Amino acid sequence: MSRTIQDIFNINDHRTFRAAALEVFYYQSRHTPVYREYLAALRVDPSSVNELEQIPFLPIEFFKSHSVIVEWKNAEVVFESSGTVGNTPSFHHVADASLYHKSFTTAFQLFYGDPDKYCILALLPAYLERSGSSLVHMMDHLITDSGHPDSGFYLNNLNELASLLQKRNEDQQPTLLVGVSFALLDLAEQHPMPLKDHIMVMETGGMKGQRKEMVRGELHEQLKTAFGHIAIHSEYGMTELLSQAYSKGDGLFHCPPWMKILVRDPNDPLELLAAGQSGGINVIDLANLNSCSFIATGDLGKVFEDGSFEVLGRFDHSDIRGCNLLVS
Repeated sequence: MSRTIQDIFNINDHRTFRAAALEVFYYQSRHTPVYREYLAALRVDPSSVNELEQIPFLPIEFFKSHSVIVEWKNAEVVFESSGTVGNTPSFHHVADASLYHKSFTTAFQLFYGDPDKYCILALLPAYLERSGSSLVHMMDHLITDSGHPDSGFYLNNLNELASLLQKRNEDQQPTLLVGVSFALLDLAEQHPMPLKDHIMVMETGGMKGQRKEMVRGELHEQLKTAFGHIAIHSEYGMTELLSQAYSKGDGLFHCPPWMKILVRDPNDPLELLAAGQSGGINVIDLANLNSCSFIATGDLGKVFEDGSFEVLGRFDHSDIRGCNLLVS
């Protein structure tokens, strides 16, 4: 394949994205075994695919049962999903960790600027207490790139974290607090305080069995009440992706240029829906160059004409439609 890593991160318009996505599709349809078999089960001839809308998306459940990686590659790192109690975790076999680093650092710079402008505080207890978290991997690198002496992980020491936030309130240091939803709620309940505009709070989703699930709007309202009605930012990412989308507080996520969201009919996984209609979220992540870039997730949402998207929730059932086409 002629497409290089640098080509992926130089995409800047729909035409170059389309060309890159089709080239990656042809490559992975030949050389990612589980995707090749899935296409065969669907009786899809890759050579007949000429548009993005014709590309079949691999159900995300395959990352639980198969090693999704280009056939001649070995995994340099394996990321494992946290999941919830009783659920089978997903595994992402990443052949080139530097590609992941390039993806998350470039996306962060696009949306927020250089990490060294921030004090970065990570409140990720459910992730830190296990190995193989891609989110912890990402935050560890961003914390290092931050270079601020107070940047770091805060497991369950909410008192220390609250003191640091108060300090940041006073010294005007731009600060990013990234936290899993349940831990941010714990902080909000135990240490409510009005935060100034130079402090950003970003939730990564997930109650991890620690609290009852709630819609994002309800979560944000509770956090705003505790922290002085600041905008609550969000990160949309997952173990199976090497890229992230971000929301700066309006509930709408925006992708970096090498990532795109499409929405499928919940009852027909091969049928795409028009902008503004609700359905299953399909992700094209061209940073997944050595695994599969075309993933049908378990999330429900809608995409808008400008490419932004909203996440509405999760499918009620555990298996994504289409998985029964290929059984190991």
